Amino acid sequence: MLESIKKYKSALGFIVKFFIVYAILTYVYSLYLSNFEGEPDGVTRIVANQTESIINAVGYTANVEVHESEPTMKLLVHGNYVGRIVEGCNSISVLILFITFVIAFTGNLKNTVLFILVGSVLVYLANLLRIVVLGIGLYRFPDQEYLLHQIVFPTIIYGMVFLLWMFWVQKFSKK
Repeated sequence: MLESIKKYKSALGFIVKFFIVYAILTYVYSLYLSNFEGEPDGVTRIVANQTESIINAVGYTANVEVHESEPTMKLLVHGNYVGRIVEGCNSISVLILFITFVIAFTGNLKNTVLFILVGSVLVYLANLLRIVVLGIGLYRFPDQEYLLHQIVFPTIIYGMVFLLWMFWVQKFSKK
């Protein structure tokens, strides 16, 4: 038994670190969310407002407003309701997963902090662009909602996180 533990020490260390960091970050995020009973949280509002600004900057007319009956933001393009920006759209859950993996796959402190910062900004911006393109796409091609929302854009955002992880493991983590 002891030999097995020694043999798989690095894998077990990764798993233990991963679950501990993930549990802590998820708990802290849930505490944050508990401050926004029945209304959109602050990060979701920021993402919605940035989405509105970017869509307007590329020549469409967008508006976001708090949904009347749920804790989400409604996205309208040229006055047409195209979708809701919910807490799950703000990229925090994806960032928690990204950060957890990087911390669990140990690197030196400087590289870890820098990679988390740069990677988090990239993931956040990619997510923001995802919502912008999704909003315009749903306005222009409403019949393609399932394809855009359930397949194309999740593949892009999770694919990006996976590539960042692979880059981290190949270039910066302690092997």
